[in-house]
Amino acid sequence: MDILTEALSSMRTGQPTSVRTEGRAPWGLRLPPVAGAGFHVVLYGTCWLVPLEDAPGAEPIALSPGDVVFLRDGRGHILADHPATPAEAERPDQYRPGSPIGMVTLGGDGPRTSLLCGNYHLDQGRPHPLVRQLPAVIHLPTRHGRHPELSAAVQLLGTELEKPRIGSAGIVPALIDSLLLYILRAWFEDQPPAAAAGWAAALGDSAVAPALTAIHEAPAAPWTVESLAGRAGLSRAAFARRFSTLVGEPPMAYLTRWRLTTAATLLRESEAPLTAVAARTGYGSEYAFAKAFKREYGQPPGSYRRTARAA
Repeated sequence: MDILTEALSSMRTGQPTSVRTEGRAPWGLRLPPVAGAGFHVVLYGTCWLVPLEDAPGAEPIALSPGDVVFLRDGRGHILADHPATPAEAERPDQYRPGSPIGMVTLGGDGPRTSLLCGNYHLDQGRPHPLVRQLPAVIHLPTRHGRHPELSAAVQLLGTELEKPRIGSAGIVPALIDSLLLYILRAWFEDQPPAAAAGWAAALGDSAVAPALTAIHEAPAAPWTVESLAGRAGLSRAAFARRFSTLVGEPPMAYLTRWRLTTAATLLRESEAPLTAVAARTGYGSEYAFAKAFKREYGQPPGSYRRTARAA
């Protein structure tokens, strides 16, 4: 069971959007906050990511070719050839055709920088704790042999965007969609075992990881702390402490969260009747399921399904 993939899938509310940004020094682009998570890939040249004033203590980040930046909550920021360069807001007349995705061009006649910029539409109102525990900004340099799979994805994107050919219109969105998993996998694998905490440690923990896998594989099973502790090979008390420390909530709270998250996905993406959704998520009756769902989501399952389908 791939918990990272499932966690992200449970938060997705649409396909990623992206644009290619072409700047020639001096250039600066002010990007407003977006719903979801933002990302930038440096395809050519260098630039700086400058946090806005509402991020106290954050320092500008120098970006080199191949670097990837992930912004967990889509916060506003500036991209520029230098931190001191004045930044302008995006304008519709900056967009130019000729690429599998939209293109923004700006700046003067100095050195060129090419980036892929965009955002992943993730439900930040109910973030999975795995995502909530990520740093606000993740910077992943991919030069010098680091993160070979992520580097390969970046190189493929660069090739398709620099020289679009037949099939590029389908290849580029698929690569962008996969990029999110490459980014987060690279970050999790970067965490030193001795320093890893939270979900970075939970996914590799010999006791907690099997329990998480069991919950994700069979959310409808009648799990108890005792039965999950048995999977982990620990006593009930030791398992509960370890799980709560790493995951950030007790085992039964996480089980309930995942059951209702799974139910919300089924309501959005399937025609399964409420009785079937209840059964597939561990509730003995439609009434018990509806009560739990309304407590978590603020509306009955049927109403949630209609609202989600209309969005």
